[in-house]
Amino acid sequence: MIPTGLETEVKIRIADPAQILPKLPSAGFEPSSPRQFESNTLYDTPSHALRESGVLLRLRQFGSTAVITWKGQGEPGPYKSRPELETSIGSIEVMEKILNRLGYEAIFRYEKFRSEFRERQQEGPSGGVLTIDETPIGNFLELEGQGDWIDRNAAQLGFSAQDYILQSYGLLYLEDCGRRGVQPTHMTFAS
Repeated sequence: MIPTGLETEVKIRIADPAQILPKLPSAGFEPSSPRQFESNTLYDTPSHALRESGVLLRLRQFGSTAVITWKGQGEPGPYKSRPELETSIGSIEVMEKILNRLGYEAIFRYEKFRSEFRERQQEGPSGGVLTIDETPIGNFLELEGQGDWIDRNAAQLGFSAQDYILQSYGLLYLEDCGRRGVQPTHMTFAS
């Protein structure tokens, strides 16, 4: 997360991460977190009050790190932009119990393998974060940072605003299930 409290990002569908990875060093990016499995669980009330108000509550586990995230309502515009607060937690299992006792229940689980890249150290703060997500519904490049940073780096990698995807993984999963004619459950890899 960019430490401003406002998440601004886009996703770009890519056919194969192997086609993007060789381009990243010449675009000024270096690995900041190796490829690792990530499990995400969204929580809501039984009446779906959070979803109805455009708010998201998520627990994320990657490696030995667990994070809780709150995201507020999105803002209209050329990028996916919404307030975001997140912090690491000691135990995802204990946090799940706390959320359950507060009346929240797990409503959707999604998995991915994520590789994270940052710009090589330059003068001043880095502009943003580039990730490659390998998901059960395809591969995505994600650019998170200020709008001009997103546009500049997307162009440098051969993409334009017409390639930007602003939907969440949950909505992309529902669209994918609709195309394939299958009942949605969770966006997880086959065991």
